[in-house]
Order: sequence, then C-alpha cells, then structure tokens
Amino acid sequence: MTKRKKKLIICLVVFAVLAAAAAGGVYAYINRYNAADYVKAVLDVSYKGEAEAYMEITGVSQEEAENIFADNLDATMEGFETTAMPEELKPRYRELFAELAESVSYTVEEPERQEDGSYTVNVMVKPITLFSDTYDTFQQKAQEYADQVTDSVMQGNEMPTDEEMQSRVYEIYYDVLREALDKGSLYGEVKDVSVHVEKTGMTSFEADQEDMDFLDSLLIEDAQAEE
Repeated sequence: MTKRKKKLIICLVVFAVLAAAAAGGVYAYINRYNAADYVKAVLDVSYKGEAEAYMEITGVSQEEAENIFADNLDATMEGFETTAMPEELKPRYRELFAELAESVSYTVEEPERQEDGSYTVNVMVKPITLFSDTYDTFQQKAQEYADQVTDSVMQGNEMPTDEEMQSRVYEIYYDVLREALDKGSLYGEVKDVSVHVEKTGMTSFEADQEDMDFLDSLLIEDAQAEE
C-alpha cells in the first residue's frame, strides 16, 4: 500500500469519526429535553415566570414566554375583580396573586414511555391552602363589618351604598390574605397527578389539556374546597 493511499484511508477514518461524533453531539443536543422537562417548563413559565427552559423546548421568543405568566395573572384578575373592587386595590391584589403563583409547589418525576409511544409524567403537588385556610377568618371579619354597619344605621347614620360595602369587603379580604401569606403559605397533603404527553416532533411535545387543567386546579385550593 502506498503512503498516499494510507494517508487517504487515515483521512477517511478520521473524517468518519468526526462526523459520527458531530452527529452524536447534535442528536444529544436535540434530545436533551424529555416529556418531563416539557411539563416542568410549562409549569415554571406559567406560575413562576421562569421562561428559559420553555423557550428552548418550544422555540418561542422571550416576549411570548413572558406573556404566558402575565396572561395568567390577567385571567386571574378578570375572574376575581368586579367594578366594586377599589382601583387602588387592583395592583395590590395582582401583586399578591403573582406572589402566590410563585409559591406553588410541584415535583415532576421522570417520564414513563407507553406502548403507543406517548409518555406519562407523574407530578407530585403540594396544594396551597391559603384560600381555604382563611375562609372562616374572612367570613368572621365580614360579619363583624356587617354588624358594624347595622349598629351604625340603628344609631341614625346613613346606610352605605352597596358599592361602598362591597369595596370594604374587598379591603377586608385582601388584608386577611395578605396577613396569612406574610406568615407563610400553608400547604396541604401531597397529591399525585398523571399527565399524558405526546411527542409531536423531534423536539416538540404536547400535554393533554384536561390533565393540565386538573393539575392546575390542585396547585391552589379553592376557598370552599373542603366544604
């Protein structure tokens, strides 16, 4: 074998090794995230405003990812506020809800591949019980306010308008929630939720919406969840 042929073979071997290594590197890169990473990224961006992993997995822009957290807060406020809520309280409620969202507790476990090629991701949730834990206190303080209004009217003072009374109730509720949250969010017993995830492409995933909605409902308990 001539020196020229030997050199050519060596070059071909080196090229093949480098090509394989490069291909392996690309393959490793595009598969660095799995179904569990996707579920965690969705939760992180939705509740904690942590967008980096979600951006890498889905390919959305930073603005789009950050808007997810803001849109969730908007939806929460729209479902909670009414015209009776004092304007000065709206940003304070929004700040409280953002703080509450960032306090949600979840642990995403490794995915399990199913026979049909989909994945099941188990999520361990510790529900925040702030609303249910403060419900009785709020009812008590609201009743105290109602009694004060009754006594005031009985003494000949003018009856507050419905709007004024509702506004005051919002203030009372905010104070109750704020005080309890400042003392430290309370969590309920751990609950397991199974989320089904489809791999829709080499690097893309899609979680079952009903599973995600159920998970969402458990993260923060409703005020009357225990009734």
